[in-house]
Amino acid sequence: MSALIDTVPKWVRIAVGVLAVFNIIYGVMSYFDFSLLYHAGTGIDMTNTFIKSAGYEFAARNLAIGIALCFVTIIKGAPEALVILTIVRALIEVQTIIQSIVQGNVTAMILVPIVFLVLEVFIIKTLVGVITDEEKKEKGN
Repeated sequence: MSALIDTVPKWVRIAVGVLAVFNIIYGVMSYFDFSLLYHAGTGIDMTNTFIKSAGYEFAARNLAIGIALCFVTIIKGAPEALVILTIVRALIEVQTIIQSIVQGNVTAMILVPIVFLVLEVFIIKTLVGVITDEEKKEKGN
């Protein structure tokens, strides 16, 4: 883990914090309104126990990722932790994009995960640069 946690740019922490808040809000809202999870779910029986359990697990996953991102951001966690959590979040965006394409549901709403994915890739690239610089400094000492 990095010893120099203050080397992460402030904009990265703010962007990750905003993404964390989005995850938390989406996770909480998904518990109360399954239509957020099953936006193309015409004909899905929302009273089915299996569907409810799957919905709750998906909501819990988003909530957990959001809380973890928020926690690491607030405590100024190491860049490595931010990279790992941001990669997890980026993989979810990739999953959403692929599902939309496979289902033929390519509408303007696909822009949301694409915009988030671009931001997350930029954050990951920046954090990897920070980690690399820190490792070079540590080897120089």
